[in-house]
Amino acid sequence: MNRPELPLPQLHAFVVLAEELHFGHAAARLGIAQPPLSQQIRRLEEKVGYPLFAREPGRVTLTPAGRALLPAARQALDGLADGLASARAAGSGRSGRLRIGFAASLALTVLPGLLREFRKRFPDAYLDIHEMTTAPQLDALRARTIDIGLLREPPAAEAELDFRTVLSEPFVAVLPTAHPLAAQRTVPLAQLTGEPFVLLPRVVGPQLYDRITGLCEDAGFTPRISQHAVEWQTVCALVETGLGVSLAPESIRRIRLKGVAFRRIDPGSARTRVAVAWRRNDRNPLVAQLLAMLGQDPAYPTP
Repeated sequence: MNRPELPLPQLHAFVVLAEELHFGHAAARLGIAQPPLSQQIRRLEEKVGYPLFAREPGRVTLTPAGRALLPAARQALDGLADGLASARAAGSGRSGRLRIGFAASLALTVLPGLLREFRKRFPDAYLDIHEMTTAPQLDALRARTIDIGLLREPPAAEAELDFRTVLSEPFVAVLPTAHPLAAQRTVPLAQLTGEPFVLLPRVVGPQLYDRITGLCEDAGFTPRISQHAVEWQTVCALVETGLGVSLAPESIRRIRLKGVAFRRIDPGSARTRVAVAWRRNDRNPLVAQLLAMLGQDPAYPTP
């Protein structure tokens, strides 16, 4: 069975009208008059075989056929945009689109300087930034919906992905200021035995979760987890209310909450890794440019 070809200009007109639900507004957005827009939609409906819009006085709505077509039309247009961005990047090596996922806590440490330097070196590149925790970043890299991940505690090995450590930072104890241990400059981990803990759920960052619980087990106890929170700022807020204590990367100190104390821990050798992640053999030249930049910049030395 032959499938009808759907010209991209008609799909573009369809998507814009589906978003505006007003012929006049859609025509203005497309930079054309209303009659040509109506003709584009009519031709597309002829190819589909069913009306895509219900036209009523002063009102336009999508029909069931239109609602079914909309996701595929957007996907086709997005695919074309991605293809054009990749072609331009391949032609110049300095432009195109780079999609970056990052853990929220990295906005307190490596991310701002990295993005500033990248934009300075590649002003024509388009950066598409997505905040997400470690596990969703790995899924997004595999699904090719991001190109670079900036995450904590990467997995030991991945068939499709590579990792490079860009930062190692110590852990700190996160305590309510009224907690007796907050009076100490350094907190031996064993002194947190029996304390309720507030941690990120394991599902959002399995390696970081296991790293923290492993440190506790090395100190002779299994942490009693009383609360979970997806973001470190929420973890600190729950600690401030007295719901528990936590262990966090040192950069979390930059979250300013009056009722929270951050203290060094013993052993002081306990550290967490921040890594950049990417797909092996990725053909986006901006991925290679960012990795090369990380290796050249003294602030981000290659281990």
